[in-house]
Amino acid sequence: MAALPTLEKPPAALADLPVGRPRTGWRKYWHLYAAISPFYLLFLCFGLIPVGFSLYLSFHRWDGLGSMEWAGLSQYRYLLSDTEFWSSIGTTIVIWALATFPMIFLAMVTAVMLNSAVRFKNLYRVAYFLPNVTSVVAIAIIFGSVFSTNFGLVNAFLQAVGFDQIAWLNTPWGIRIAIATLMTWQWTGYNAIIFLAGLQTVPGELYEAARMDGAGPVQTFFRITLPMMRPVLLFVLVVSTVTGLQSFSEPQVLLQNTSNDSTFSGGPGHAGRTMVLYFFQQTFDNNDFGYGAAVAWGIFLVVVLFSIINWRLVQRRGED
Repeated sequence: MAALPTLEKPPAALADLPVGRPRTGWRKYWHLYAAISPFYLLFLCFGLIPVGFSLYLSFHRWDGLGSMEWAGLSQYRYLLSDTEFWSSIGTTIVIWALATFPMIFLAMVTAVMLNSAVRFKNLYRVAYFLPNVTSVVAIAIIFGSVFSTNFGLVNAFLQAVGFDQIAWLNTPWGIRIAIATLMTWQWTGYNAIIFLAGLQTVPGELYEAARMDGAGPVQTFFRITLPMMRPVLLFVLVVSTVTGLQSFSEPQVLLQNTSNDSTFSGGPGHAGRTMVLYFFQQTFDNNDFGYGAAVAWGIFLVVVLFSIINWRLVQRRGED
């Protein structure tokens, strides 16, 4: 039998080298963190730092050029007593209510119709989603023509059926209805697609059991569809609240030529001045960046408050 070769001992220099410890924690995955770091760097530079600076700025008086002057809580005390700010909150809530509830109803009806459609489903989805991806400025310009007093399609229809013209963009409620109609048209298709995705997750066995028990379409909708769609409805309601209470482009473009005061005035009598428009007016028209920052944080609190209220209302109905 052939003898096995003997293994030589490692050199003494190699034997004295320390054995390295395996890398653990973030050092083990540093290359993965480096790959996603651009997002966090951009978020830090253009998101977190500006938010922190706006909070710092809200405690100062600053015109954007000179030196800052410490104001403490005086900006917020004035904000609580500012009647124009509270008026903008009321205007925003009215426009949000006029736009959100019809939009949710129409989106749900559209989703049910799309869910029951047999042919051209994808074509219908694209068609209903198009208003959401269209430029808000272009939509506002078109709706400005639609609601025009002398040459608008709405007044042309009213005159055709025997009614008088309405100065939609020159009266308080006309302005609010025009803005709400624009927002409803813009977001109905988007929310319909979300509702459609939720409808397709409802098990078909539930509808079959309901039909076997003699339930009609209305009973099936309110007893099966709506309870199963509650999480989706909550999502749509919260998102609609956040976007609706922060409306800016719609009233700004729609009403920019209806008032000689300012492009952020919200039309005649400030009837369409939302909270965000008031923020822009204080910041850029009055060059009061400190108070504008305080208004921005006030808007943030209002949006959070309404989102919590909507969430609690939907959750309470679910528990009942």
